[in-house]
Amino acid sequence: MSETITIAPEKKQADTGNSNKMLFAMVGIGLMCALLIVLTYEGTKPIIQKNKAAALEQAIFKVLPGTVTTSGYYWDGTAFTPLNGAAASGQLVYAGFSESGQLTGFALPAVGLGYAGEIRVLYGYDPAQEAIVGFYVLESKETPGLGDKIEKDPAFKANFEALSVAVGTDGNSLKNKITYAKSGEKQNAWEVDGITGATISSEAVTEALSTSTAEWVPKLYEAKEAFKPQTQSHE
Repeated sequence: MSETITIAPEKKQADTGNSNKMLFAMVGIGLMCALLIVLTYEGTKPIIQKNKAAALEQAIFKVLPGTVTTSGYYWDGTAFTPLNGAAASGQLVYAGFSESGQLTGFALPAVGLGYAGEIRVLYGYDPAQEAIVGFYVLESKETPGLGDKIEKDPAFKANFEALSVAVGTDGNSLKNKITYAKSGEKQNAWEVDGITGATISSEAVTEALSTSTAEWVPKLYEAKEAFKPQTQSHE
């Protein structure tokens, strides 16, 4: 004969009560952690945005040699309009000017998909030279020692001292789109000499610049005379 074990109703109620208490405690801890994360994010958001803005401003001067003043613009669908402190959803462009007020070029952001995620860069375009004259990595999660060579490798960075983006005779496209070349095989002024061991990252940068310049360089080249310096200067 098998033995039947009966659990007293009082014990069942006690076990249920303990389980409910544990569940409520876990939910409460989870909610508190979520609240702390949100509060921390909201508290540090202005600081992060300020730091990003400062880094962007410094990068503009790095990618546009000879620049002492800058003015922000956005593409409104038909023309480049001054930012004047207003937020804009269109393509952003930063015009640079020399001490004498001459246009030194334009700084534009571009985004590519690398090995570990998005690579955000800023490049300088000089319409007088019809070339990219500067390059800076704003944000990257590429592998240290490999993919991050796009920020550090002197030979790779040298690609962007005079990378041809000449506008074609139709005025609406480039004579030659920027293309990727394997390390040591660059033959043309519009090619980017890649990095051995960081192929994906260097290809991502090439594609980002190729896409961005094909769309925006013809517009900027046509409108270059419309950009004038404003009053604020930067040390």
